Amino acid sequence: MAKTLYVGNLPWQTTEEELRGTFAQYTQVISARIITDRVTGRSRGFGFVEVPDEDVEKVVQALNGTQLGGREIVVNEARPRAERE
Repeated sequence: MAKTLYVGNLPWQTTEEELRGTFAQYTQVISARIITDRVTGRSRGFGFVEVPDEDVEKVVQALNGTQLGGREIVVNEARPRAERE
């Protein structure tokens, strides 16, 4: 099984490849995506990385609060998406 991690406070210029590479130093990366604005196509400053269940705690402890592109990133387990009306 896999779990999804939320990655916040990303620099605007961060690419999905850079995000994948950062996490790949600590675990197998199943998928990595940066969320973009629908209108402008510009990064919204956060993304999601899917990793194996057994590595979640290790990765969060290793990367939460570290520097990426000069910004201190936030890494934690993603919460389920809220229902929209």
